[in-house]
Amino acid sequence: MSGIVSGRGAPIWPAHTIEARDWRQSIRGGSREDRMLRSVAASIPPRIAHLSHVPSPAVTAAAERALVEVATTDAEARAQSRALGRFMLRTESVASSKIERISASASDYARALAGSRANTSATSMVAASAALHRLVDRAGETGRITLDDLLAAHRTLMAEDAGEAAWAGRLRDMQNWIGGSDHSPRNALYVPPPPDLVAPLLDDLLAFAGRDDVPVFVQAAITHAQFESIHPFTDGNGRIGRALVSAILRRRDVTKTAIMPLASGLLAVRDDYFASLTAYREGDPTAVIEIMVRAAVAAAVESRSSIDALRELPAEWRSLAEATPGSATDRLIGALLDDPVMSGEDAVAAIGSTPATAYAALDRLTEAGVVTEITGRKRDRVWAANDVIGELDDLDGRIQRRMLETPG
Repeated sequence: MSGIVSGRGAPIWPAHTIEARDWRQSIRGGSREDRMLRSVAASIPPRIAHLSHVPSPAVTAAAERALVEVATTDAEARAQSRALGRFMLRTESVASSKIERISASASDYARALAGSRANTSATSMVAASAALHRLVDRAGETGRITLDDLLAAHRTLMAEDAGEAAWAGRLRDMQNWIGGSDHSPRNALYVPPPPDLVAPLLDDLLAFAGRDDVPVFVQAAITHAQFESIHPFTDGNGRIGRALVSAILRRRDVTKTAIMPLASGLLAVRDDYFASLTAYREGDPTAVIEIMVRAAVAAAVESRSSIDALRELPAEWRSLAEATPGSATDRLIGALLDDPVMSGEDAVAAIGSTPATAYAALDRLTEAGVVTEITGRKRDRVWAANDVIGELDDLDGRIQRRMLETPG
């Protein structure tokens, strides 16, 4: 099929259609209206594997700038340590979780990184980091994004979720909906396609995501919007869908190491972001492309400030701790950017020393204010680098402010 180009008063992308499907509760609950509902109006996304979209010149120019900004930031991160890529990945996964109203403090997140499950929101954020990392790495390694990759990422995301573990890594086999009643699709804001259409629609979407003749941000934004419309999982769709944007940037070689924290920008304009998905379903992908481009620029520019800040930290830490070159403390400082949350065993492995030497170095860094013990326990203790954890929060806030200051 040839490309669909905008015309005055004409749709520029096929809108979703509506299909009536039989429906009834599987578990009795809710009001009488919920229990008596017998039909649902499901939205059916178009098949897009062979469609093309040509944005306006202004959107095309903005997308080209975003590509340059993202590639520049990725190159700067690549020139530094692997810590910077990890840092940006964590910023993205934390913000992506916040879009879904999953929130935790930086210290709770650090504890979850260390294996604590006391805070379920923080544990979910760490799972989102692992799922994002897996999906993006696979896209870079293979040059493809497959259904197996999506299922594996979803399994990683939801495996430890008490309410959703049974559906981790599985396409839904039930009708879901967004908004409205908890007990039926009555008054829902959006009803995704019936479960029998999920697999063929995903196959079609992944064919579109695998093309190389589509402008990168057009492809990333439309893939994301189409995925959210299909809503193939019982939960976790938003986080996996936003991870797809990063996976496409990696597959298309725009990034080679870093993951741009675009979700921080989307979080700042959450209502506009959701409205852009609605506009896509009505036949206009312009808004979701524009908002993704704006988020990419904000993330790339502000991430470079964090790269500069993190680059300066080891020298500051050495000064604070009065670490002599080559000492255990000096070597541990060198490892902290790569692993800003460490157990005693991690410290021993990082510097190749005896436990006594590693713990002495941790004590010295604690006294200097470089690290803080975050478990409050006497055994199995864990330390976090204060400046790195603080910068994670600061980057998220700076991206949000820049997003709000950028004209929409």
